[in-house]
Formats: sequence, structure tokens, C-alpha cells
Amino acid sequence: MRRIALLSFTVALLLAAAPWASAAIEVAGVAFADQARVGDSELRLNGAGVRAKFIFKVYAMGIYVAQKQGSAAELLAAKGAKRIQIVCLLDLPGEDFAKALIAGIEKNYSGAQLEQLKARSDALQQTILALKLAPKGSLIQLDWLPGIGTRLLFNGDKRGEDYPGEDFYQALLNIWLGEHPAAQDLKDALLGKKG
Repeated sequence: MRRIALLSFTVALLLAAAPWASAAIEVAGVAFADQARVGDSELRLNGAGVRAKFIFKVYAMGIYVAQKQGSAAELLAAKGAKRIQIVCLLDLPGEDFAKALIAGIEKNYSGAQLEQLKARSDALQQTILALKLAPKGSLIQLDWLPGIGTRLLFNGDKRGEDYPGEDFYQALLNIWLGEHPAAQDLKDALLGKKG
């Protein structure tokens, strides 16, 4: 019995030390893997945090990039695939989520810039509205796939079209990383800064 326990302990240590073993960061009870595959790219978790509003924790969120970046400017300028990963911590109506995304873009862009983003913002908004509700525990991913565009995944399933132009994905990132982020503490967490 003792030998079996020792063998199990040794196997567990070896698995933990394996180069492919993926450590996770836990945020509000949600585990974010250290790595994620987007298209053909292996990405690393840049940071993760929680979006709270009043006393409610709304969602946990992480951003994945090819190489960790310490500033918003560096992260926005980084080339290659990216992922915004959101896990709902309460039932989130599609209408509320869509409004929050559009409001976040509008806080960080001027009239002329907004006009360039409008058709894609409207299309994404309609796709999110069609979801009706993202129940607690739902997984929402917004991926940037170079040469393809921005892709929305809901619980692993593609929703809507792919939206062209890296400027649109950067507009989405700026909701959380821009000059006027959804929440400063979440921005800091996504950039790997400890509060």
C-alpha cells in the first residue's frame, strides 16, 4: 500500500514537471489555463481578472497573446493571434452584454473612428443579441485570427461571421485596455499587475 502511494506521488510530481503541463490561474473560482491554442498559434495567458459592478461579480476574463506584455500599448501592438476569454459569473442577458461592448468602444474612440467600426460593431451586436442569454458559467471567446478576422465563439461554437480588420479587434481590446477601460483594476490584472 505504501509503495503504491509513493508511486502515485512520484507520477504526480513528474506530470507536474512535464513541459506540456498547463498550470492555471484561478480568478473568482474560474481556472484560466496558462496556454491556449488559437488557429495554428500557441498563446500564453497575459493576465486575468474579474469585472465587478456594484457588489456583483459579472464575469472573469483573461487575455492570451503570443508573448506576455506588460503594457496596454505593447499588447495592442503585438503581432499574431490573440484571445479574449470571458466566463460569466452570473446570468448575463445578451442585450446587456452587447450594450456594454458598444459603450466600451464608444468610450475610447472618436466620431470618425467609430464610423469606421460601425458596420462591424453593429454586426457583432446583432450576433450577441441573438444569443438572448449567456447563463452563469458560459464561455465567450473573441479570437483574433490573422488573415481571417475577429471570431466570436460561444461555449466553443462559432457564432456569426468573422469580422475583418485588426482595427476592430483592437477596438474590442480597448474596452478593457484603453485610456477609459471598463475597470482600472481589471485592466491592471489583464496586464499581469498585482493589485
